[in-house]
Amino acid sequence: MLPAPPPGPPSPREGTPAELLARVPKLLEAMRSVGSGLGLHSTLHRICETAAELTGARYAALGVLDEDGDGLADFVHHGLDEATARRVGHLPDGRKDLLGALVHGPEPVRPTDLTREPPPDGPCEHHSPARSFFGVPVKVRGAVFGHLYLADKYKGEPFNDHDLALVRVLATEAGTAIGNARLHEAAQQRERWIDGSVAVTTALLAGGDTDDALQEVAEQARRLSGAAAGIVLLPADGGGLEIAAVAAPHRTNSLGVVIPPENGIVAELLSGRPVFVDDAATDPRLEAGPVRAYGPIMLLPLCRDGRVLGGLVMPRARGERPFTRTERELGDRFASQAALALTMADAQRDRERLAVYEDRDRIARDLHDLVIQRLFATGMMLESAQRRAAAPEVRDGVGEAVDELDVTIQEIRSAIFALQQPAEAPTGLRTRVLREISMAAVPLGFTPSHRFTGPVDTAVGDPTGRNLIAALRETLSNAFRHARAGRIEVVVDATALLPDGRPGVRLTVSDDGVGIPAGGRRSGLHNLRRRAESVGGASGLGPGIAADGGGTTVWWEAPY
Repeated sequence: MLPAPPPGPPSPREGTPAELLARVPKLLEAMRSVGSGLGLHSTLHRICETAAELTGARYAALGVLDEDGDGLADFVHHGLDEATARRVGHLPDGRKDLLGALVHGPEPVRPTDLTREPPPDGPCEHHSPARSFFGVPVKVRGAVFGHLYLADKYKGEPFNDHDLALVRVLATEAGTAIGNARLHEAAQQRERWIDGSVAVTTALLAGGDTDDALQEVAEQARRLSGAAAGIVLLPADGGGLEIAAVAAPHRTNSLGVVIPPENGIVAELLSGRPVFVDDAATDPRLEAGPVRAYGPIMLLPLCRDGRVLGGLVMPRARGERPFTRTERELGDRFASQAALALTMADAQRDRERLAVYEDRDRIARDLHDLVIQRLFATGMMLESAQRRAAAPEVRDGVGEAVDELDVTIQEIRSAIFALQQPAEAPTGLRTRVLREISMAAVPLGFTPSHRFTGPVDTAVGDPTGRNLIAALRETLSNAFRHARAGRIEVVVDATALLPDGRPGVRLTVSDDGVGIPAGGRRSGLHNLRRRAESVGGASGLGPGIAADGGGTTVWWEAPY
């Protein structure tokens, strides 16, 4: 029996060209390459590069349809160097050029010679010359995601049916890879928005400074949306919306600016409707001003239980893409979560305020019913002893003690009256500074000295005053935790002149502590600088008030 002949190369199937079969291994390798990785943009680049290698094309591109399906939201290219891309300028929009035939049709397009079939708008002088071209739709789960374009074979030959067949197979695999990449990116995007919502909720419920919590909302909104800024608006006392927090890479003086209720967009936000602007430079609803320098803007109301708590504004830079439907949905959910956190934080503060009121009432009753009565009884005993005392010096001493008791009783009665006053009563900046100093005296073990210069209560506006109080609180806290100071001096000067000539207020907190060690944390100083810059001011450090020049002086200044 003769041995079986060694296996040889398989014979071509009937009707299948040998050229096509010879390129199958390359196609399989291309499909494997396309399916690797989960990043959407890297996947698009890999598809272009693989298609060009598979067909011998000089240029390849992949146009991604926008959500409406009538234009291109993204255009990834291969084979076009950066210098040529800059000369070309704008990318195709898929509406009036040759690519529009593919955008509006689900079937492949293959002109035989672009030199004989120029685009409807005419050739572009900067575009690289290409004689051959074809495009294939890329579908993701049955819907057209975009189109893969190939142009200009290296050998100068036109694209043939085999090229078209291979690229159609590759486009099918690309659709699967793109679908997986989109799901992965969507999951990551949702995870980021959820993490941002958790960070905002934590900041608002931590019981810290309200301005810091609102700043966290603005920071997260800017980061998650890819915007140029994040802005939190709160209802103003006289109507309209006031800018309460701004997160931006550059200094801004917009904190505290009130947008009047007559503004059309403000009216829509206060009615609980979101507003989406494609281009701030041309939208007639926007007034002339700094906002015109932005591009797309997403404005979302902060609503809870039918009540508008404020607004959230996320503007993108000029020329950036508009917000997608998914980004709008995620932004709306983030705004809803932020509004819920604001409501819960308000409820928590109300509970804490109620507990403080109850405690103050109890203290006032105890002072009145126990302390004053005992002091009064002690005074009567001393007066009786004074009358029975024979020595004049004893009578004089007891009389002085009785007078001191009377003064003490009057002071306690004043304290009782103050405890019974509502905490929401409007107070001036001077009173709020004194309150912070008194609160800091407990952990410090001594009361810092203080001095006021100029019209502190009348000249300093509310946004600057709020940030000055927060800066004072931060500075006194740092002095207690790190400085180990035995003496602290606080100066509030409302007659200060800023370096640019504007009148302003300057806060100076000096101590005789150990100073700031080299390499120590600077988060507190960063917060002080950020607060100052948010209202157009600045902050810095200087030598302290110790005898040898030791310690630290922190200064903080801002215009009125």
